[in-house]
Amino acid sequence: MTFEELNLDPNVLKAVREAGYTQPTPIQSQAIPHALTARDVLGIAQTGTGKTAAFTMPMITLLNKGRARARMPRSLILCPTRELAAQVAENFDTYGKYCKLSKALLIGGVSFGDQDRLIDRGVDVLIATPGRLLDHFERGKLMLTGIEVMVVDEADRMLDMGFIPDIERIFKLTPFTRQTLFFSATMPPEITRLTEEFLSNPVRVEVAPASSTAENVTQRLCRLHPSKKENADREKRDLLVSLLRDQGDALKNAIIFCNRKRDIGAVHKSLDRAGFAVGALHGDLDQSVRTATLDGFRDGSVRLLVASDVAARGLDIPSVSHVINFDVPIHSEDYVHRIGRTGRAGRSGLALTIVLPHEEKHVDKIEKLIEKTLESIDPPGGDAPRPARAPSADPTPEAEPSAERSRPRRSRRAADVKAPATIEAEAEAPAAAEPEAAQVARAAPTPEPQRHVEPRRNDGRRGRGDGRRDRADRGEPVIGFGDHPPAFVMRPVVLPKATRSAAVSESEEADEAA
Repeated sequence: MTFEELNLDPNVLKAVREAGYTQPTPIQSQAIPHALTARDVLGIAQTGTGKTAAFTMPMITLLNKGRARARMPRSLILCPTRELAAQVAENFDTYGKYCKLSKALLIGGVSFGDQDRLIDRGVDVLIATPGRLLDHFERGKLMLTGIEVMVVDEADRMLDMGFIPDIERIFKLTPFTRQTLFFSATMPPEITRLTEEFLSNPVRVEVAPASSTAENVTQRLCRLHPSKKENADREKRDLLVSLLRDQGDALKNAIIFCNRKRDIGAVHKSLDRAGFAVGALHGDLDQSVRTATLDGFRDGSVRLLVASDVAARGLDIPSVSHVINFDVPIHSEDYVHRIGRTGRAGRSGLALTIVLPHEEKHVDKIEKLIEKTLESIDPPGGDAPRPARAPSADPTPEAEPSAERSRPRRSRRAADVKAPATIEAEAEAPAAAEPEAAQVARAAPTPEPQRHVEPRRNDGRRGRGDGRRDRADRGEPVIGFGDHPPAFVMRPVVLPKATRSAAVSESEEADEAA
């Protein structure tokens, strides 16, 4: 089948030929005919199979006749992320460049004033994220009563991001006569309930089993056993660098997915220090930075893109050669979307996932979802840390110093005490070996004065209290300063006049008594 057989507008066909496409993908060939007849469509297909073109081409054909009114868009496309919304807008620019249709992109990180001016002029196609769309509606700048065609892209991602209440509210603001198109790679039960509530007799187009992965993407696991728990993050980053270098020339570019935003910064710095051209992408970045990073990744100036799951849905970069899961995704459906960034448009790709021991439970869920057992590979070059070996019975020489350090340190006094055998051996040693003066000194040793240490009280103070007498009570002489008293003792003291008179009187009385 060719695009000419799909009854598309001639201007759309002209743009498709200029884009280089000749044959539609399975999801396009089956969904476009139903969409052109104004039927509700529920499309399920793998990522990278052309779902965006499957609803943009028939929408342009249907909307090419008519005119939009101020603040009342004719069609609405809801996307979960800014990047996906911007990519849908690019598709409209590509396929609708020969059609006089106006569009507006309502996403966060952009001025409300610029978006208000576009809406005031009237737009045929309104592409928005749910939060920013409701912000414009609550400000009274937008009415949804003129919606003819409504598209929900990546519906399961809306569920994961908590947009389902907003989606239900938006549906109730649109007319019930609208045409509704649902597209996604996975279809959880919650999304199925939503489609049953808001779609009218939809045509289900399923070109591949839900949650299946492309056969042209090679999937491998690389298990890491950290030496210590506190070293896991660092050793994981080292393993990532080794995996990238081991790919050699086969690595054209790669998207590296992390579960947490704080890990994105650490991985980005690690790869930058390793000499890679790397960029970061997550939801907290300013929109201008996110756009510049994606543009650099597309033109090749950024070779590695460290990203959160904002890059896992609908990001269309055809030439991505590798996808690496630095963290195993907690939700198994996210794995399908992540590895769908490679192997697009029939190309081959490689998806590698680094697995820590506590992430094995997530791997089991992924294998159950995709109904496939993932093959494991060894770390490149044996650089990845291995589990620490158990200590052997015979300690190695390197282990002996640590054993010595673990022993209690002996006191200096205890080290100076000699064993009795040593004392006897020294006493029996020949005296001739000693100098004559030393022998005389040994024969008549000079007695050293014994120092007296006052007994210590039970409360830690010196003095009486333990039943012993002090030196004065035992009649021993009290040793004072001797011939070297300190200077402060010898300093003359001037007594008060009254005290001097009393002292003189006492002295005279003592003399008379004597």
